[in-house]
Amino acid sequence: MSIYRIHPIVMGTKIFDKGMMTYQHDYGKPYTIPIYCWYLEGGDKKILIDTGEMRPIISDDREKAIGGKIYTFEDGLSRWGIKPEDIDIVIHTHLHNDHCENDYKCINARFYVHEKELERIHNPHPLDFRYIEDFIFEIEENNQIESVSSDTEIVHGIRVVHTPAHTEGGLTVLVNTGNGVAAITGFCTILENMYPPLQITAMEMEVIPPGTHVNAYEAYDIMLKVKGMADFILPLHEPSFASEETLVFNNSNNREFRPA
Repeated sequence: MSIYRIHPIVMGTKIFDKGMMTYQHDYGKPYTIPIYCWYLEGGDKKILIDTGEMRPIISDDREKAIGGKIYTFEDGLSRWGIKPEDIDIVIHTHLHNDHCENDYKCINARFYVHEKELERIHNPHPLDFRYIEDFIFEIEENNQIESVSSDTEIVHGIRVVHTPAHTEGGLTVLVNTGNGVAAITGFCTILENMYPPLQITAMEMEVIPPGTHVNAYEAYDIMLKVKGMADFILPLHEPSFASEETLVFNNSNNREFRPA
């Protein structure tokens, strides 16, 4: 079975109320999150998880806030010697705009998307303004999309699990690494959601649901399920990954990384 190295590439940021990440906690606290495109190096395919923002704001203030450099799609991929047209597979955690704005540039890729995300992007609820169908128009027209309806293996060493916590069609990506299975979450969270501080666990909460969710109770249970599936948890917007070129998993404590 193939073994993969995971490269988090920052391709955008958002500045908002921290409560958008941590449901019921830290409302009113300004917070900056990175928006990642994850390059999975290994096997015989060039694979991305999500594609980030088309025109990210690149500024000293935002890079300082996340502790890492922000890239355009092309510049971020070039760090690994690849171009958008080289990508073979893109797996989408979901189709909110900040996760799919560069899809159209990957002209040779197959895109794996849960069927419920494809339904929702064309018929969004008024509360969920983050779906913009224009960003997947080209890949639909070119018949590049593979609709996912159940948990499945995409290639050897990479499989997806339906985790409708943040959106109805969220897909968590389970990746075989040299030291165990890493889960790139199918919902927008940070490490604090998965490993809450003492003041939260003291209230007998094991996780904090994402601030934007389909159902808070179900999201809580889904997050616990994901924690039990993997050796290492990689929340989609964790700032501490922004300074790392490659995530190296030293032991069972998923907070310990070092540059490769």
